[in-house]
Amino acid sequence: MTEGYAGESETQPNRPAMEYPSQVAPEELDRLTEDLIAALKTVFDPEIPVDIYELGLIYKVDIDDSRFVTIDMTLTAPGCPVAGEMPQWVENAINAVQGVSGVKVNMTFDPPWDQSRMSDEAKVALNMW
Repeated sequence: MTEGYAGESETQPNRPAMEYPSQVAPEELDRLTEDLIAALKTVFDPEIPVDIYELGLIYKVDIDDSRFVTIDMTLTAPGCPVAGEMPQWVENAINAVQGVSGVKVNMTFDPPWDQSRMSDEAKVALNMW
């Protein structure tokens, strides 16, 4: 299992930590991981034309033995106009993934988001090189 925040992983910098149960088959974990990332990539910050995954707003994804998903995420700023709505968008996207038994989204601002959390794909889309 991996713990921490996006950017702290040695194998995938600027990616959220993914935690997995030990009782799920590796093939299923791979599929579930891909599907969760795909679902997260359908949620966009309406003020920025980049999905929340590539923006680095997802800090941690935990999948427990019952396939319940817990997500720690942030916003680009605490005063974001969609602060009350975005967690529900994330819940809806994750609940649509086959095999997920439920989801809880935790909002955090520790550590605060900054542009270094964005993927290269997001930087290209926003012309931030």
